[in-house]
Amino acid sequence: MKRIVFVAFCLLANLCSTAQSTSSKEILYIGTFADRGSKGIYVLNFDRTNGKISELQTVGDGAGPSFLAIHPNKKFLYAIYGKGVGTKSQSGSVIAYQISPANGKLTKLGSEQPSEGNDPCHVSVDPKGRFIYVSNYGTGSLSVYPIQKDGSVGKVADVIQHQGKSVNPARQQGPHMHSIIPSPDGKWIYATDLGLDKIMIYAVNPTTGKLSPASKPFAASVPGAGPRHLAIHPNGNFAYSAEELSSKVAVYKVDRATGGLTPVEQVTMLPENFTEKSYAADIHFSPDGKFLYASNRGHNSLAIYKVDPQTGKLTVIGHEATNGGHPRNFCVDAKGELVFVTNRDNDNVVVFKRDKTTGKLTYTGWETKVPMAVCVQQLFLK
Repeated sequence: MKRIVFVAFCLLANLCSTAQSTSSKEILYIGTFADRGSKGIYVLNFDRTNGKISELQTVGDGAGPSFLAIHPNKKFLYAIYGKGVGTKSQSGSVIAYQISPANGKLTKLGSEQPSEGNDPCHVSVDPKGRFIYVSNYGTGSLSVYPIQKDGSVGKVADVIQHQGKSVNPARQQGPHMHSIIPSPDGKWIYATDLGLDKIMIYAVNPTTGKLSPASKPFAASVPGAGPRHLAIHPNGNFAYSAEELSSKVAVYKVDRATGGLTPVEQVTMLPENFTEKSYAADIHFSPDGKFLYASNRGHNSLAIYKVDPQTGKLTVIGHEATNGGHPRNFCVDAKGELVFVTNRDNDNVVVFKRDKTTGKLTYTGWETKVPMAVCVQQLFLK
């Protein structure tokens, strides 16, 4: 009997050990501006059982890897370089990294490619893993690159230079590309230009990556709104634009056949009694699409909305302080349990618990210091 118990105990211990060894690791990749001693990209291990965040690696292949994007196959990460605070307009580059499946560490792949414009501020990846899209804020241009078989960045496939200006003399005296979001099927890209007050819509050639204007080539924002980042609802029927200068979310109905956007409504990102300066930054959905979150720099908060999946309209739930200044970028946990926020001015990455039923956020007390943190990407390793 004792032998049977002992064997059973050993089998149980072995199962527990195997489960622990095969359990997923959670990695956070932090992009930074080139100031206050930043070392580049910070690769962090996150333990959600106790909130411990530990540094695994820093990668510095240039100045200011300010935005990061992960390939759909989770094997590669792409970074745009060339951004700081108060720096003069400068050209940049895009670099590919291989992600170690064992620990999430990064190894540079191939040669870096020029961003084909000044002040690159955003990078995104085609949902089918074919192309990389780079937004150049300074020159108001966008660039397309093929992804090679080994994950590296190929030579530029297309460059489009926007022209014109909008009504704000301080911020809109020329084009300022701020982000590119592909449609879920990869047929279209939505290129948000703050300087033009337009979301430009392009059809993507699936073989070459070259772009052509859609039949409805743009959606015009309210003059002076300054569209910045865009999020597409998981059902694919609606798009939501965080407008930097108006601090509003603009809601659009998506025509999947043409890629066109039709305005639905605009909703404020700020409380009624807030009268100081604030600028919208980032915008993301919960995984189930029931809630939308958008960050305010100035009010230093995340605005929380409930989404009507039939009409696309928003109901304001409230605001959660980000425990730091200038929340430039944030990430809603793939499991829907947490939200990670990068606060540039306080050099920190802060973790919030998310209520899946109400959408509300609660500060966990978990955070870590990262100089000039401006972007966060999450990855689970098995």
